[in-house]
Amino acid sequence: MDEEHMLHPSWTDKGPAEMAADSRLFIFSCVIAGLIGILTILYTAFQWRRNINLTWMKAVARSKKNPKAKHKVPIAPHTWELESVSRGKNLNCCACLKPMSPSQTLGPMVASDSFIHRCRICGAAAHLSCSSSAHKDCKCVSMIGFEHVMHQWAVQWTELTDQPDEASFCSYCEEPCSGSFLGGSPVWCCLWCQRLLHVDCHSSMSSETGDICDLGPFRRLILSPLYVKELSPSSGFLSSITHGANEFASSVRATIRSQSKKHKHDNETLIDTSGNGSISDISTECTSDTPQNINGSHSIGDNCDGGVNVGTPLQDGGIDKKMESKPSFKRSGSINQKDESQALRMKQKYELIDMPPDARPLLVFINKKSGAQRGDSLRQRLNLLLNPVQVFELSSTQGPEIGLFVFRKVPHFRILVCGGDGTVGWVLDAIDKQNFISPPPVAILPAGTGNDLARVLSWGGGLGSVEKQGGLCTVLQHIEHAAVTILDRWKVAILNQQGKQLQSPKFMNNYLGIGCDAKVALDIHNLREENPEKFYNQFMNKVLYAREGAKSIMDRTFADFPWQVRVEVDGVEIEVPEDAEGVLVANIGSYMGGVDLWQNEDETYENLDPQSMHDKILEVVSISGTWHLGTLQVGLSRARRLAQGQSIKIQLFAAFPVQIDGEPWFQQPCTLSISHHGQAFMLKRTTEESLGHAAAIVTDVLESAETNHVINASQKRALLQEMALRLT
Repeated sequence: MDEEHMLHPSWTDKGPAEMAADSRLFIFSCVIAGLIGILTILYTAFQWRRNINLTWMKAVARSKKNPKAKHKVPIAPHTWELESVSRGKNLNCCACLKPMSPSQTLGPMVASDSFIHRCRICGAAAHLSCSSSAHKDCKCVSMIGFEHVMHQWAVQWTELTDQPDEASFCSYCEEPCSGSFLGGSPVWCCLWCQRLLHVDCHSSMSSETGDICDLGPFRRLILSPLYVKELSPSSGFLSSITHGANEFASSVRATIRSQSKKHKHDNETLIDTSGNGSISDISTECTSDTPQNINGSHSIGDNCDGGVNVGTPLQDGGIDKKMESKPSFKRSGSINQKDESQALRMKQKYELIDMPPDARPLLVFINKKSGAQRGDSLRQRLNLLLNPVQVFELSSTQGPEIGLFVFRKVPHFRILVCGGDGTVGWVLDAIDKQNFISPPPVAILPAGTGNDLARVLSWGGGLGSVEKQGGLCTVLQHIEHAAVTILDRWKVAILNQQGKQLQSPKFMNNYLGIGCDAKVALDIHNLREENPEKFYNQFMNKVLYAREGAKSIMDRTFADFPWQVRVEVDGVEIEVPEDAEGVLVANIGSYMGGVDLWQNEDETYENLDPQSMHDKILEVVSISGTWHLGTLQVGLSRARRLAQGQSIKIQLFAAFPVQIDGEPWFQQPCTLSISHHGQAFMLKRTTEESLGHAAAIVTDVLESAETNHVINASQKRALLQEMALRLT
């Protein structure tokens, strides 16, 4: 016993409770050791699988560089942009295949380690030192000279957010394309049709199909690279000079001919009217004031029929120089328009040629400064789903005109605007200036703050709702089956007491507000200009709107509003309620993020009609302060109906904040005259699948009839308008 006690003192001295605790500790230690062992095995297997994948990728890269490939594959270099390394920490370099995140060091981070190169088209990432040696396997936007669109197989450098449902399986063997460490062969993805393919299956598929790509489920919306021609900077410059010289020469020849004819006509007129001693002015169409001649120069005034009136007095000898100067001025006006087209041609990088008549590509405009500020992400996702040539980013230096200029030769196309209500109005204004006989219809991806027009057209109230419904793939499907509808557009002229315009007219699509609601919008606008970093998503924008509105609840700034404005509807003065602190003129049934101001279901006003966005009639309501705006937002109250009409004049006897479609400014005393400007074609998402397919089929039939010269563009426009009214 003594020897046993000396050998195991801890076991003999401990009681049963202590021994049980020690056994539990021993079991727990064994479990921890086992877990560590399992994790070590998994990590080793993962590293082994990763090394195999890297070996596969290197083999794939070598095979792509093989000049003896059976099928010619187009190549394109990456378009690199600087990006913070924190946004690419989970990516691998497409050149050296090493992780993009820098290794942890004790010293300070080198500047070159703080940034990486990221391709703005395909999303591939590369170290700054590796980007120059990266393989040219980006999306090739132009395949001029190819008979068919070829698959562009590439490694999935980024996780694709938007993919069709069937894209998770190999397009050849139909086996799952797994990303696990036991998932089998590495996977390629086609940059055009988004199909996945095992690398092992490529040779078999290529021998059977010739690597011909059908552009996938969105083939009707994708601008085929077969019809995109890349313009070199020198060729664009020379072609613009040549085109301008030819246009100038033709205009000079036409002017010489017209002047010779008119000179002959002048001589005949002088002979016929010599007994009267004067010449009658042939330009009698305009009734505007005749401009004065100052210091012998010609002053220019607006002509009543959209032309230009050049006023010149009769010179000594009785010869009216107007006949000589008028053609010259018309030529200068046409040259100004040609200068604008030449400026756009200088910026043009691609040209669309030989487009088939059944092509229906989608033209995309993105405003990355809209409320949600997710333009960069949307641009990259749309570049992957579509042709990057059809995706344009709007900025202070580039408007929608360049995109419309590139698509000017496309007979039928649709437009997607990624932005808020202000961006939609910007694009609609640019479409108006193009003078389309049958303008393209416009769909909306709601990326602003309120997104009222997108709500009315059933596109959703924000990007969050879009992501919940399936992302951009679902949006593209809805665009393909959307119904064409009509939106009234209104011109807002700002006049002085004499009825003369103080500035260029503005255009309204949604609503116009004067008073307390415009003040909140103006305060938010000023705050955004001073602190743009605070407006980083849609939710925070609404929080800031609520905060600015709460500041004005106790501030009775517009207590005298009813006596400082005069509202006239169709020539009849409308009484403004004494408790009103603002007036709103509405064209659509959504305001301030979904508030229905008119309430069509309200039957208490028997003499007023339901609201419609294509009846050429506006609705006028009043609100009684910022608190009323808050209760409207949560549905606890309603706006007060005042009138309906086609022509509205609001006279301001004091300075007031004014906003049109959420764009505010501070307006001095004036008269706001609102009149119907025209109608725009819009795309409305159909909730019923059968209705959407029917609308798409009818639209296709009308466009095909126009292409085959069965009907002309004006007839197609009239039929589309009638269809839009019946479907909505």
